[in-house]
Amino acid sequence: MTDWQGFSLARARQSLLRSLARSRQPQRGRRQGAVQSGQEQLELSLQKLESGLIRVAVFGAVSRGKSAVLNALLGRRVFATGPLNGVTQWTRSVMWQVAAATGTIPVELIDTPGLDEIAGGERAIMALDVAKQADLILFVVAGDLTQTEYVALCQLSELGKPLLLVFNKMDLYPQLDQTQILAQLRQLSRGERLSFRIDEIVCVAAEPNPRRVRHERADGRVEEAWETPDPDVRALEETLRSLLSSQGMALLALNALVQAREAERAIAQATLEARGEQADRLIRDFATYKGAIVACNPLFVVDVIGGTVADLLLVRSLARLYHLPMTSHEAGKLLRTIFISAGGLLLGETLGNALFGGAKLGLLAGGFPGFLGMAVSQGAIAASGSYLVGQAAKIYLEQGCTWGAAGSDTVIREILNQLEAQGDRPPLG
Repeated sequence: MTDWQGFSLARARQSLLRSLARSRQPQRGRRQGAVQSGQEQLELSLQKLESGLIRVAVFGAVSRGKSAVLNALLGRRVFATGPLNGVTQWTRSVMWQVAAATGTIPVELIDTPGLDEIAGGERAIMALDVAKQADLILFVVAGDLTQTEYVALCQLSELGKPLLLVFNKMDLYPQLDQTQILAQLRQLSRGERLSFRIDEIVCVAAEPNPRRVRHERADGRVEEAWETPDPDVRALEETLRSLLSSQGMALLALNALVQAREAERAIAQATLEARGEQADRLIRDFATYKGAIVACNPLFVVDVIGGTVADLLLVRSLARLYHLPMTSHEAGKLLRTIFISAGGLLLGETLGNALFGGAKLGLLAGGFPGFLGMAVSQGAIAASGSYLVGQAAKIYLEQGCTWGAAGSDTVIREILNQLEAQGDRPPLG
């Protein structure tokens, strides 16, 4: 294992432990069911990371030879195959030890039902769950893509997992047809919706058909017989060995972090929902205080400084209420959101203060009704701006839970940057 892959595992483990520790902090009012489910997912992700086991899931339509490909990789018949469609009815897995320069890599090969089986709705849901848990996806085809296969590839590519396209049953096609089909698949791989690279289309013949051969005996007689060639999956085996050796631990870390990110967001959402009323009351209070301060104060500079401080205190109070961090990443996004959503209101308050702030004392001296009208209008603008700040802060506090020094999104970005620097960035990273 290279140093940067060790770095990936260490950073992922640090992130998962931090997330677990935060989720276990006692907080009243949270939906404990959602929190417990998130904690269980975090624990599973940590266990998977520490096991070092890489999961490779195989997908494809019926009769494309998914099970045969796995049998050929294993060198023995483990998964059932047959001439009928849909031999594989449920997912099944087997362990495979991949010999690499850095040592043996433990791999779990997972076979899934065909994507287009009749009455396969429940199995389709199960297959999607398998895809989410997998670190690497093999998609087996046996010729031109059907509409079902194309849709499935689009859905799988959206999961952000490395995806190898395996062209099986090459022995059934003449060389010219092979070239044309490969050209079409490579053209598809350059499309906007799919992101697998050209060199990740590998050709195999996992279960070649018998063929007639001629044997010449010593006495000169010629006999014909049917022989079945040995499976040919060398290209796939070499690709997998190279990929797992160079990226295996990083892929493991990335997938664990992706699963953890979903769990963290679910926990954050449960926290926000449980404390929604308290947060709304807090936002209303700050908006009221800010509006009152701006309305009563005649000095423009004090309005701007005091309003900014009030908004910062509001964000800080919300973060403490939810026990969620407001990271620098999300704080920057929050400021941009405030500028877009509340820019008109803040600009109106600023212009009003600049034009009339210095005249407030004069209006007050000249007549209370004039002063009151201006104060109310400026206070309403300030209160509305503070309300929008609070609502935006709620959104970004939820999203910011995965950023920060050891947040899952932060570590995912670090690992991807390392992979890119090494020239080994995953196909869909």
